[in-house]
Amino acid sequence: MLNQTEKPVILAEQVQTSITNLEPLTRKVFLSLTPPSPLDNRADVDQVRQGLERLYGSVIVPLALMSRIPVICRKADWQVTATLADTDQGWKLIELEPNDTTKEHLGLAIDIGTTTVVVYLVDLFDGTVLGHAADYNDQTTLGEDILSRILHAAQPGGLVRLQKAVLDTLNRLIRRLYPLPMKTSKITAAAIGANTTMIHLLLGLDPASICRAPYTPIVNNPGLIPAGEIGLDIHSLAPVYCLPSIGSYLGGDVIGGILVSGMHQQPDISLFVDIGTNGEIVMGNEEWLVACAGAAGPALEGGVTTYGMRAEPGAVDHVSIDPETGQVQYSTVGNIPARGICGSGLVDTLSELFLNGLIDRTARFQNGVEVFVVVPGIESASGEDIVVSQVDINNFMATKGAVNAATDLLMENVGCDWQEMKHFYAAGAFGQYLPIESAITIGLYPDLPRSAIVRLGNSSGEAARQVLLSRLKRVEAEAIAAKVTYFELNANSTFMEKFSGSKFLPHTDLDRYPSVKRRLETRI
Repeated sequence: MLNQTEKPVILAEQVQTSITNLEPLTRKVFLSLTPPSPLDNRADVDQVRQGLERLYGSVIVPLALMSRIPVICRKADWQVTATLADTDQGWKLIELEPNDTTKEHLGLAIDIGTTTVVVYLVDLFDGTVLGHAADYNDQTTLGEDILSRILHAAQPGGLVRLQKAVLDTLNRLIRRLYPLPMKTSKITAAAIGANTTMIHLLLGLDPASICRAPYTPIVNNPGLIPAGEIGLDIHSLAPVYCLPSIGSYLGGDVIGGILVSGMHQQPDISLFVDIGTNGEIVMGNEEWLVACAGAAGPALEGGVTTYGMRAEPGAVDHVSIDPETGQVQYSTVGNIPARGICGSGLVDTLSELFLNGLIDRTARFQNGVEVFVVVPGIESASGEDIVVSQVDINNFMATKGAVNAATDLLMENVGCDWQEMKHFYAAGAFGQYLPIESAITIGLYPDLPRSAIVRLGNSSGEAARQVLLSRLKRVEAEAIAAKVTYFELNANSTFMEKFSGSKFLPHTDLDRYPSVKRRLETRI
């Protein structure tokens, strides 16, 4: 694994599935050709193409390569390696190299999030991840969330700035993975998992229709695009595959999450949730899948609380309250003086406040309390108390209530009872870093047997790796996209009704949370 200087807060861990039959987006083929002679006077390009077509069927040779082929073949004494790119209709020759380089075969699996970007360098010869690099998406300087970026894209030059920002991020990370003087042109394929808006901005497509009724994007499945047309700093003819989207707020990152979870192949009903800057929820099994999504806001990225911050060094990430003494115990990222509180710390805090009776089921402080001090000023980096206020809690509860309301809406639409739910898949940072018991206590996670709760890590990045390496996985991802029934929440009055009554801990219906109910009863 390559060593990278990375921000440790960005989720890069994957739950990897072994792919036994590798069929990557590009293939490398060694050719031992015959030097021209009176007995074999075929044209150089024709001989290369015919050698490839015996193995792969129809192969296109682009004009840009034709003039190079005779030089390369003669220099290498007619021992060459061809790189073929999948075009969905056949194969295209994109590179010819001297000698046998079939084992030097590299591709990228990319997760483009609204806030963060992760790039994985993948060995296409054996499927292993050689290294990864991560950073914040440069687009955050132009807008923190999806809607603000769509608005920015509408400004003169805004779309160009947003496309440049994400490409600058990607190309910086690629160079970090594959430092000069080694050539990034050696990377001959890429696959991307991202939400619908991020794909539009990457491709330079106007995202305006995404947030306007009837909420239709320009494209859901862009197909295979040469990297040079986008501006990605790898081989210019490298095919770039974007996981297909379903709707404005249900992108390829979610299709990737379903793919990685395997919920679409199981007889039992499962729930998949990913809450970041956006929130996506999918429910279903091998027979059906339903989904909904919307802009969640930065609740779990520390963006809705006065002292909220991302999970960077100095962020309070875990909190407990001694039920006997009321003393607060906490830890911070990097074990340095506290600067603020991140999503996992906030979830812990709310859970502990609730279990200790400091807030009630409506998430309101009791006994005239207005704020709760998590870190006293004498221990914080700034010298100020780090607190959670009633306003902070109300803002967080709006996100939690939206998750509950959306889940209830899906169950109602398919006639599914909550007791039929057998598996819960939590994706992204929402799944990797939130403390499970605290998330259940406040109702962010369902109260299932803990073995049924599966953390998928960066499922978008893992799905990108799978479709990079496997034609079958690409077909499977597109079949998932065709199978999902999408419910639009933006104009749904039933959702708004459920949302307005959903801001209870852990849920409006306490019986759905038997383990929490028991814990509350033991503390009375």
